[in-house]
Amino acid sequence: MALPINRPAKLVKASRNPAAPFQCRLVVMAKVPELGRVKTRLARQVGGVEAVRFYRHTLASVLSRVGFDPRWHTSLSVAPDTGITHRIWPRNLRRCAQGAGDLGCRMQRIMQCHPPGPVIIVGTDIPAIRPADIANAFKRLQRADAVFGAAPDGGYWLVGLRRSPRILRPFRDVRWSSPATLSDTTANLTTHAIERAATLSDVDNAEDLATCRGWYGRRILPARSRYSVDDIGSLQTIVSE
Repeated sequence: MALPINRPAKLVKASRNPAAPFQCRLVVMAKVPELGRVKTRLARQVGGVEAVRFYRHTLASVLSRVGFDPRWHTSLSVAPDTGITHRIWPRNLRRCAQGAGDLGCRMQRIMQCHPPGPVIIVGTDIPAIRPADIANAFKRLQRADAVFGAAPDGGYWLVGLRRSPRILRPFRDVRWSSPATLSDTTANLTTHAIERAATLSDVDNAEDLATCRGWYGRRILPARSRYSVDDIGSLQTIVSE
């Protein structure tokens, strides 16, 4: 029996459907919040207990804001490697070990190990991160090879790569934790398109901590400041108040 004459046309139409877009991926670099392991510079000024408290609560609030947003897939890159099974991490976030090497080696490893598509890396000591900041950075990667969220001290709190058609290597010979960190990194990308995301501050000393002491652990940031965010509902937190 002959096939219906309209069947081939339907098959051709189906085969021309566009491929699904790449998944946007957010990787949060995090440390197990223990004395002597996190915010050591801050601890020298305010004490180890207070430094760990800041880190633990900021980690919780940042993850609650950006870790479950459906616009991207979020995973954790954990240090030390043995901390990957620590009970503090939300169970429904994928985790991997950061591995050995300086910060540049560890971030390059993150960029190399994910499936095709844009990847953004952030830290967990920037209390003012908002979902809108991440969404804006992914939007900028649609027209750029790399995106950076600068910090006032010369570093950056966010770095993203489009990772197409190839994965760039921007972290070579960078002077980490210095006023030249951002400029050193962008110097490795002089032939590529770079966009800038929001500028946000991390917390490295007692003065930085004083500026955010009243709100750094909040899931919803102060509405009347530049840190305001939308209420994203009840999300899993990793800190019991």
